[in-house]
Amino acid sequence: MQSSSARRKGSLHALQAGRWRSRKISWMAWAVVAAVVWWSAFAGHAAAQTNAITRSPAEVVQKYLMLDNKGARLDAGSFSTLAAYVGWKEEPSWGKIVVINGFSVPADYRKWDIINSLEVVIPVEFKVLGVVYLDTAGFIAEPAVEQVRVRVKVLNSRWRIVEPMFPPHVGQRRMVNFVRQSMQEETEETRRATLAALQNELRKAK
Repeated sequence: MQSSSARRKGSLHALQAGRWRSRKISWMAWAVVAAVVWWSAFAGHAAAQTNAITRSPAEVVQKYLMLDNKGARLDAGSFSTLAAYVGWKEEPSWGKIVVINGFSVPADYRKWDIINSLEVVIPVEFKVLGVVYLDTAGFIAEPAVEQVRVRVKVLNSRWRIVEPMFPPHVGQRRMVNFVRQSMQEETEETRRATLAALQNELRKAK
């Protein structure tokens, strides 16, 4: 098993190498509304997993994005931590990391797009600061509010995110710390200088 130091170095090398729409509520929507009421009434009495069908699908999205925000996807070896929340088995090798300063997931079902009682689309917003491109270890400031419609569906009696699959969205502070840790372990001066410049740009991002 790789040590945490080895995993961070692997991450370092990777870093350097490279719509609830207005409409009448159908009976299916009412089924979800009833489920939401049920979740509110009984969630406190059950030790259910976050993505259990007895919980709100918004909780699954919130948990997944929270882990992503903390850098869970910076290490390819940590996918098992996220696997319980998604419907796919693996991810591509992303060429960039989106740096964010927060995100929001509406808990109010009236803001969702309800497909049926076992499938919903939840609109998520990210406060984006910019993007780190892995091939150059460079940061490009691109401040914006990014909107993503996250589809959540019941698979094997669990709520799971089924689409879209998007690049890591990592919090600014976590990204700064990640680069600092990588820089401390780097022995090649040229790479250290590149990482130092990246760290400085990340700190200044607003």
